[in-house]
Amino acid sequence: MRRAAVRKIATALVLALIAALALTVTNTRAAGEPPAWAYAIPPAPPAGTPPPTPPPPDTSPKTLPGSNLTFTRQQIADGFGPADWFPGDHPPMPDIVAHGKRADNARACGLCHMPNGKGRQENAGVSGLPVSYFIQTMNDFRNGLRKSAESRKANTNAMIAIAKAMTPEEIKTAADYFGSMKWTPWIRVVETNTVPKVVSRGGIWIPLEGAEAGKEPIGVRIIETPEEPERTEILRDPRSGFIAYVPVGAVKKGETLVTTGGAGKTVACAACHGPTLEGMGPVPGIAGRSPSYLVRQMFDMQAGARNGEWTQLMKPVVAKLTDADFVNIAAYVSSRRPSAATATQ
Repeated sequence: MRRAAVRKIATALVLALIAALALTVTNTRAAGEPPAWAYAIPPAPPAGTPPPTPPPPDTSPKTLPGSNLTFTRQQIADGFGPADWFPGDHPPMPDIVAHGKRADNARACGLCHMPNGKGRQENAGVSGLPVSYFIQTMNDFRNGLRKSAESRKANTNAMIAIAKAMTPEEIKTAADYFGSMKWTPWIRVVETNTVPKVVSRGGIWIPLEGAEAGKEPIGVRIIETPEEPERTEILRDPRSGFIAYVPVGAVKKGETLVTTGGAGKTVACAACHGPTLEGMGPVPGIAGRSPSYLVRQMFDMQAGARNGEWTQLMKPVVAKLTDADFVNIAAYVSSRRPSAATATQ
């Protein structure tokens, strides 16, 4: 009996040590280095690794529940006329949103941000943004005032090129279109100690399958992943949202920081983003939006990668924030369910 009890205690200690080591690995990053979980940059393959062989084209027709349309994968991902599964879900798209500008290699806004402006984990949700903020953001991209602190963030570099290719009139047209649609719930926040093992594909965390699947400690991270990976990654379903796994207790800790400023560590967010965090005047709403995106923006501001007009007001707000603060703030803000309020012009 005594030997069995000792063995049981020893096993528990070993498991606790393994969990602690995994947690340490999960949370370690060099000072000034962007938090990898928020940027979802896949690791570089080992030196000498040959490039993967691309699969043969899939030309089979694809369908989605609730839509009577069919598209091939090539049509779904067409940068100059991507699939619009649910045309009735949004106003008629302006040409710059639906088709972009092929001659300037400026892809359609609707490809990455989707026709309803919901976006995905790797980019921004743009529906419901104040028109003036949208325009300012695009001008910041054009004028070299907004970039990513993570130089490998390819879609940020693509946005800079797209913004430079668009005329002021096209930018205003896109701003009016996306600003006309309210932001509605898109993220489901779940507190947990462990998360699925994931791999980054196209800036989206996708759960591993088969022998590689499993769980690992969440650490000081938020793991944002599609509710239905295939519908998001392959089919670009504009009705299928995301789960954000956050550490246990993060939402409550974030509430304190967001609503009080945490005894001088930061500033209560409602002062600028409004009492429900859905925006106020030209300041954008943040309630219920992607936590990965929110943390990327806070870190980019803290690191000096964002330098636009409104960023100067945010820099003192984020200056003292730690990785844990980023996680807690984003967990709380993303858990807030936006109301039916529309964007302010």
